[in-house]
Amino acid sequence: QVQLVESGGGLVQAGGSLRLSCAASGRTFSTYVMGWFRQAPGKEHEFVAAIRWSGGRTYYLDSVKGRFTISRDNAKNTVYLQMNSLKPEDTAVYYCAADSSPSTVVDQNSWRYWGQGTQVTVSS
Repeated sequence: QVQLVESGGGLVQAGGSLRLSCAASGRTFSTYVMGWFRQAPGKEHEFVAAIRWSGGRTYYLDSVKGRFTISRDNAKNTVYLQMNSLKPEDTAVYYCAADSSPSTVVDQNSWRYWGQGTQVTVSS
């Protein structure tokens, strides 16, 4: 069983930065694939980024490449999402996700564990 708790959301002006954190419980955290999704009002969950257990392989939504960076600290059971050059269209609730082996990284249905979400609002 894995429990996920996100933090770090908030209100920021366009062009600003935020760093989201996701603290995970469970002894097998280091073996899990970790990811971030987001959901804007009236829209479905959208894949944002993911990172393999070793930290060497990462995946990104095209629109966040070069602006967002996912990383993990297995010693702290924590995954991060550094978000720079934020845009109003990045406004959403951001969710942390975990799975031992998601079949399709960009598909929310492939992920077993979810956090409660943290709100990110980018003003223009």
